[in-house]
Amino acid sequence: MMSTVAAYAAPAPKAPLERTTIERRAVGAHDVLIDIKFAGICHSDIHQVNEGWGEAIFPMVPGHEIAGVVTEVGSEVTKYAVGDRVGVGCFVDSCRECDYCLRGLEQYCAKGNVQTYNAVDKNGDVTYGGYSKQIVVDENYAVRIPDSLPLDVAAPLLCAGITLYSPLKRWNAGPGKKVAIVGLGGLGHMGVKIAVALGAEVTVLSQSLRKKDDGLKLGAHDYRATDDPATFAELAGTFDLIVSTVSAPLDFTKYIGLLKTEGALVNVGAPEEPISINLFGLIVGRKTLAGSMIGGIAETQEMLDFCAEHGLGAEIELIGADQINTAYDRVQSSDVRYRFVIDTATI
Repeated sequence: MMSTVAAYAAPAPKAPLERTTIERRAVGAHDVLIDIKFAGICHSDIHQVNEGWGEAIFPMVPGHEIAGVVTEVGSEVTKYAVGDRVGVGCFVDSCRECDYCLRGLEQYCAKGNVQTYNAVDKNGDVTYGGYSKQIVVDENYAVRIPDSLPLDVAAPLLCAGITLYSPLKRWNAGPGKKVAIVGLGGLGHMGVKIAVALGAEVTVLSQSLRKKDDGLKLGAHDYRATDDPATFAELAGTFDLIVSTVSAPLDFTKYIGLLKTEGALVNVGAPEEPISINLFGLIVGRKTLAGSMIGGIAETQEMLDFCAEHGLGAEIELIGADQINTAYDRVQSSDVRYRFVIDTATI
């Protein structure tokens, strides 16, 4: 039987979020019902509420950084039991048949994965995200949150954590490698933590030195301001890997100049505007300009286990649901250190 649960939704593009109710599907044979305890606020939520990435579905219940507890399992569920601590990230289904799904790369599903919100599932129903009291998902698209990770600081790992972990692993960040993280925000601060834990020498490249003390406390070995022209001169040819986390368009030609020969600049931020680039900087150093998007289910579980092993959680500001709209304004003003997390008991 379907259930009615409380949620916060944007009723229309760019509209303030408001309390409402939504319908969740009945728990199927392979489903788990999760009581959501905490939900992170990702900048992606704001992009989608504002239709910055294109036409969206309204009313919209955002949220793809979900941490909670299983309260009911379907008759054929084998992975989870009532009481298990679980998370749900950016997608809740995929085709399960294409080469990418079979390789554990469901985020790149050839037929398109089903996003946790602002999407239509295989049954033709609109998906609603984590700014709500409960969610029903297929057991194969939930991940286990280790007991040593508090649920509130674990929630942002379901997007921010895996978004940085995946490219850092893919491009072999580790001992002997020099890594730069562009931007010290919700994504960037996790990039610093994870890259340091992997053993890399880490530099933060931020617009100013305003957050320098924070960056160094997080483990960064150096912190440089990109509004200082000397930064690009002094660090030219320095890095094996640069991961850009910012959602504003940058002069990527300048950042490519910071790479060593055969270095890689990987973008995980998603600006709404296009960028231009001088390709000559790539050619002369056999450098790579790439993109990366979250991770598959297995890699997300690997990331959570890694974070638990190294004691890594997000730096958060816990808020009540009535503060969501204020939090959106503050995120757009870069006034958060470093992730807002909603206590869903307040919804």
